[in-house]
Amino acid sequence: MQTIHHIALADEWDEAQREGTYATSTLGMSIDAVGYLHASFPEQVRPTLERFYSDVDAPLVLLTLDPEALAEAGLEVRVEPAAPDDPESERFAHVYGGVLPVNAVSSVESLELPGTQA
Repeated sequence: MQTIHHIALADEWDEAQREGTYATSTLGMSIDAVGYLHASFPEQVRPTLERFYSDVDAPLVLLTLDPEALAEAGLEVRVEPAAPDDPESERFAHVYGGVLPVNAVSSVESLELPGTQA
């Protein structure tokens, strides 16, 4: 399986490490509310940051998800169109099955906010 990432607020990731699970699907929405965790393939990370996180004024981190650990936790990765009514739209990884165990994250990197230079 291709590498998949999730963009997270650093504070939410810190809380997840204390709790043992990460429950945010996407900016401001829980996995329970959305039904899955939003994820990106490597080439989608920068455009996703620019499109959805340009107004964020808080530290961000990039989580790399471990496919084996996801499967062991009973989570399923589905690659689906961004617009469900348009099967030709760009396809993203979505992780179904519940909250994300922190041990399903293989690495964490700080991210530059959109509009800043790395």
